[in-house]
Amino acid sequence: MFKKYTTTFLLTTILGIGVMIPASSASVTAQTRYYNSRTGRYVYYKRPNFYRRHRKAINIAAGTGVGMLVGGLVGHRKGVVIGGLAGAGGGALFTHKQRPKNHYTTHYVRRVYSNY
Repeated sequence: MFKKYTTTFLLTTILGIGVMIPASSASVTAQTRYYNSRTGRYVYYKRPNFYRRHRKAINIAAGTGVGMLVGGLVGHRKGVVIGGLAGAGGGALFTHKQRPKNHYTTHYVRRVYSNY
């Protein structure tokens, strides 16, 4: 009985903390505004999304996963290892042949003067 209550309490606490952490970290740094006094404009620097920042690692991991899946279906344990290596190589080749992306984009916004 005690074990049941302890487990329920721990799982509820972990779930509560897991929900609160993303909600409390509102991404203020995702878009930053700077004022350029020389040009009189506000400049917005937008942070790229997760895929654009970690594109190489995600492509290689996806290739590895697909290769391990196919290798596991074809050759069981040994096929998983061989398929994972082949998939990682294919993912790396695919990533190498992709066009490079510009990570930070700059948006210039006209300065607005109010009559108040």
